[in-house]
Amino acid sequence: MHQKCAQAQRPTQGRGEATPGHERDEARPSRHDQTHWGPEDLLEQALAKHNMAAAWKRVKANKGSAGVDGRTVQQTGEDLKAQWPDIRRGLLDGTYRPSPVRRVGIPKPGGGTRELGIPTVVDRLIQQALLQVLQPLIDPTFSEHSYGFRPGRSAHQAVRAARQYVEQGRPVVVDVDLEKFFDRVNHDILMDRLAKRIADKAVLRLIRQYLNAGIMANGVMQMRVEGTPQGGPLSPLLANVLLDEVDRELERRGHNFVRYADDCNVYVKSKRAGQRVLDGLRACYAKLRLQVNESKTAVAAVWGRKFLGYCLWATSEGQVKLAVAGEAVQRYKQRIRQMTRRQTGRSMNQLAQDLQAFLPG
Repeated sequence: MHQKCAQAQRPTQGRGEATPGHERDEARPSRHDQTHWGPEDLLEQALAKHNMAAAWKRVKANKGSAGVDGRTVQQTGEDLKAQWPDIRRGLLDGTYRPSPVRRVGIPKPGGGTRELGIPTVVDRLIQQALLQVLQPLIDPTFSEHSYGFRPGRSAHQAVRAARQYVEQGRPVVVDVDLEKFFDRVNHDILMDRLAKRIADKAVLRLIRQYLNAGIMANGVMQMRVEGTPQGGPLSPLLANVLLDEVDRELERRGHNFVRYADDCNVYVKSKRAGQRVLDGLRACYAKLRLQVNESKTAVAAVWGRKFLGYCLWATSEGQVKLAVAGEAVQRYKQRIRQMTRRQTGRSMNQLAQDLQAFLPG
């Protein structure tokens, strides 16, 4: 029988916003009428009306929390009617400075908290606009073994790939956990890898400013010299840019693996082979100034180990099956009980809508 396992909570990628579509583009209007863009026009592509309108739509749909300025999505939409031309000018001439992110702690299933950094709505909008331009350029360069936060890819696909490797006779997994990955990203290394993929120096400068933006916690401003806080639309893409280097090294060595964000599982035929792989991974991560969490990293039989809320088990006939992790099922049931308790203050119609949104997940 399979053992029960737990599903790690994942930060959701902010579904961005776009700038109000009726705002007139004032800087270099003739260039924004162009249909062909060069490799150094990425910032102007991001700030084009149609891209900003799409970004604003995404941010509004996300309904995220306010940042350090306390302005909601609705309030920011009103503000931008007057403020956007100046913001846009500042972005184009390099004088715009992102606001600090607001730090919040999200409880983790196994205890402790995950630190999120919530940008202001304006900065989420700008990041989303950048993402919409950068992702189509950068994502096709990533490894086929990477599944996290990529268009057309999902955790379910990652889990099915893992099962396939086990079915091919690789019953041992090198399960690597990184120590506070998003808090430990080295800015210089990340920007070096990013500069090899895009040519627009204005975009690179703006992303560096977002990395360097401080953190506001309990009313105290803290400067940041490393890390890319979870909570902004750009963070997952930047994480994939950095970790793709490890993916390519694993591919070069001919390994079978699956990566979802900072979770990487390599499937091998024996524990001895797995230990060699783990030693190599430690060296790869060290080059990126990342640290392996030794207490959560293991070379072990795949049976019953947790991966993205699922675990693998073998039938008596030798078939490899997937099962939802036991702890994930318990959290699912607990959430349903919370949503359907009597004293929620919600109508039956609202409850039905909430359940309809939650149950498919």
